[in-house]
Amino acid sequence: MRTTVSQIAREAGVSSATVDRVLNDRDGVRPRTRDIVMQVARKLGYFGPVDAAPATQSVRLDFVLPAGSNSFMRTLKTHLMQESHARDDVTATLHEIEGFDPERLSAKLFELRQRTDAVGLVALDHPQVREAINALAASGVRIGTLVSDIPTVDKVGYVGVDNRAAGRLAGLLLGRFLPPGQHRVAVFVGSLAYRGHEEREMGVRSILSEEFPEIRIVGTAEVSDDRDRAYAETMQLLERGDISGIYNIGSGNQGIARALREARKERDMVFIGHDLTDATRLMLLDRTMDAVIDQNPRVEAREIIRLLASSVRGTVEPEYLPRLQVVFKENIPSN
Repeated sequence: MRTTVSQIAREAGVSSATVDRVLNDRDGVRPRTRDIVMQVARKLGYFGPVDAAPATQSVRLDFVLPAGSNSFMRTLKTHLMQESHARDDVTATLHEIEGFDPERLSAKLFELRQRTDAVGLVALDHPQVREAINALAASGVRIGTLVSDIPTVDKVGYVGVDNRAAGRLAGLLLGRFLPPGQHRVAVFVGSLAYRGHEEREMGVRSILSEEFPEIRIVGTAEVSDDRDRAYAETMQLLERGDISGIYNIGSGNQGIARALREARKERDMVFIGHDLTDATRLMLLDRTMDAVIDQNPRVEAREIIRLLASSVRGTVEPEYLPRLQVVFKENIPSN
């Protein structure tokens, strides 16, 4: 059976219309996106059987990500391993670090010296971690940051969304969803040790100050992406009785939703969060959540592998910023 346009679109993380434009050599597509679509089309055999490539030495990749119940991270881990296994030129190992712990993370990075060619990681922006990244890079290991960037370290690139833009987008949604008038909202943060979470908070604060000064952030809870802590913080906020909206920067959406349902506030509260998972799909469907700002973990996994493998082989790939997509109940994509 011939590969379809929709299959290419799903694998490449773009729309079917974009794939159609590329395959028919029409304008309106960025060169980088055009290259990705063509590579995926060839890989899937759209242009006919794929010729066997000459054997090359396998690149050793290691991925270091936080452990825990974060649904997005679990999905990202799955895609990292699937995308790695789909390539004959890389071998991949996944390491999970418990907790928001810079000491454990830096120890793992030091441990990987002389044992790998490249490391992709979701990292805390902490002096101890930055030192370990730079030491690992100095040993000859290529480093790529994923999901949350650390700009000052020695790395080959970053793959992830513009997190400040994501925070501004959340603020815009709050401002447009809430009715006219004065409002008080709360912001939940996974950990400000992640630069991505810090940038999202900066983004939401900046746009509310600029365009919606009638909306005030009156509470910020750092919940370490823990749904039970998110639940407890939400219940405390609801007891105040003066909160109109919640923006959750990281994980913990299930805890917030549970509190809203128990308090029968799920239809009264504007609730904006991140990452389309099985759990947030259900929250959108029952209107507990109003909008989810999504990034594509499959695309991010593919791009970090491409970035690191190319760097090990001496070629340069540009950094890739996946597009942000706002998902509502009415436009939930199929799995």
